[in-house]
Amino acid sequence: MVVALVAASCGTTRQVPITGRTQRLMVTDEQVLSLSNQEYTKYMASAKKSTNATNTAMVQRVGKRLAQAVTNYLTNNGMASELSQYSWEFNLVQDNSVNAFCMPGGKIVVYEGLLPVTQNETALAIVLGHEIAHAVAKHSAEQLSNAYKQQYGLNALGALASAAGVSSTTIQLGQIIAQSGGKYLTAGFSRKHESEADHIGLILAAMAGYNPQEAVTFWQRMSQATGGGSNSLLSDHPSDATRIKNIQGWMPEALKYYKK
Repeated sequence: MVVALVAASCGTTRQVPITGRTQRLMVTDEQVLSLSNQEYTKYMASAKKSTNATNTAMVQRVGKRLAQAVTNYLTNNGMASELSQYSWEFNLVQDNSVNAFCMPGGKIVVYEGLLPVTQNETALAIVLGHEIAHAVAKHSAEQLSNAYKQQYGLNALGALASAAGVSSTTIQLGQIIAQSGGKYLTAGFSRKHESEADHIGLILAAMAGYNPQEAVTFWQRMSQATGGGSNSLLSDHPSDATRIKNIQGWMPEALKYYKK
């Protein structure tokens, strides 16, 4: 484990699925998943699950189809080793916020307040595809890597690796998460990451058998319903015009994967 952390102190490089962007990660999957599971357990201990059986079943159905699309893509593109990090769960909770999130490792939470805006299963797939894309692209690990480097530096990370082992570094990462209110695991992604999640999520939805063309009308509807408020999916996202233009640009690619 110490050897693995020393390697992490120098950074590991990977290609983001679907987009092919090169990213450099300073933290390990094990560290991110450990912290993610802690935060998820803490959240679910206080959350109230929805009592609407029909909507709960829809969230689980969409989630499972998207998860299968992730499995198929990673398996068919030489990335099957990454599947071990996922332990999928799909929850609908009693919260009026127009929002949803996917923790690293595949723990998905949808707020009931989102469903009046999605209005249909395909639009829900567009949203969950976007959220799952953050996990697939390891955006949390990337942002934690940047935050750790800024706060402690590469030398400090290497020293921790050689002197104290994995647990100390994980504690430091946990402190960063606590100081940030957990945003590195569920929200607060950069606009670059949000755009990449739009791209990957659109493709995943198409792979799962959902019409990607629904994305344009959904995001238009979302903008009208929320105005990009702090409790909505739009709060840290690209402008409406930019997002829709980007989605339309990716549409030919997405339609190649779409089968009714």
